[in-house]
Amino acid sequence: MSKDVQATGGRGDDIAGGIALRIAAAGCFSVMAAVLKLASLDGVVAPEMLFYRAFFGLPVVLAWVLTQPGGLAGLTTRRPLAHVGRSALGIASILCVFQALTLLPLADATTLSFTAPIFATLLSFFILKEAVGPRRWAAVAMGFVGVVLVMRPAPGALGAAHNALPLEGIAFGLVAALLTAGVTITLRQLRDTEHVAAIVFWFFVGSSAVGAILLPFVGHWRSPQTLALLVGSGIAGGLAQLFMTASLQKAPVAVVAPFDYLQIVGALVFGWWLMSTTPTLGTLAGAALIASSGLYTAWREHVRRKGSLIQPTAPPV
Repeated sequence: MSKDVQATGGRGDDIAGGIALRIAAAGCFSVMAAVLKLASLDGVVAPEMLFYRAFFGLPVVLAWVLTQPGGLAGLTTRRPLAHVGRSALGIASILCVFQALTLLPLADATTLSFTAPIFATLLSFFILKEAVGPRRWAAVAMGFVGVVLVMRPAPGALGAAHNALPLEGIAFGLVAALLTAGVTITLRQLRDTEHVAAIVFWFFVGSSAVGAILLPFVGHWRSPQTLALLVGSGIAGGLAQLFMTASLQKAPVAVVAPFDYLQIVGALVFGWWLMSTTPTLGTLAGAALIASSGLYTAWREHVRRKGSLIQPTAPPV
């Protein structure tokens, strides 16, 4: 499932505090994905998820903005059109994320979202013309092998044919990761001039607006239980955003970002506990390869940049 965060440096680090906050962020993102998956079992569709996640997360984000130095002044922007472009890309990505969540088991959908660093490497090479060494290309190849294992396409290959994942769900998951990688690239330019509060806040506003426009066409009255799940997804997503941002105020990104992969563990646990979904060997093996690929990519970016903007996980778009 992001992220609008800003690499920080030149301050006294609180490594333990930063790690604790990042673990809390991973936990909140895991809860958000789990409750949205449960809501999808009641027929909730991706645009509804977009609206409720953003609308009920917005007050949490606004409360955080008010605690930052400068308060609401941090929401001013010199590049409104850049925010529109970033939000459009992010909204398309999150819709694909949520659609994959409705079609795939929780653990598999979460695992595929972690392919974003692979696509970010490809985009940085083809669009930004950055040099990519043989070891990073090897990490990209390893990540795609992990995707194949998660797909479990062949009979007898780490999962029977009847356990193969629907190709539509896999396609949505990979397109979401590709779009999220695009968000990562756009954030590089935005962070040169924009405060992180503005990037986070205006994306939540844009997501709420688009979700509200789509809601009359796809939304339905939901039971109190399902509505509670949707509201909870917004609160959990908003809290996750705050914990993630706060973690980077405590410790460098290279230290805390690896703990994002606890979201895969959370998805495995919640999938087994709430939906009685036992992960296949293909899912576990693929997740291990994708996580290794992302961690190596993030480490290489840290070595090259001393502050990576290619995150192991994507902006929660």
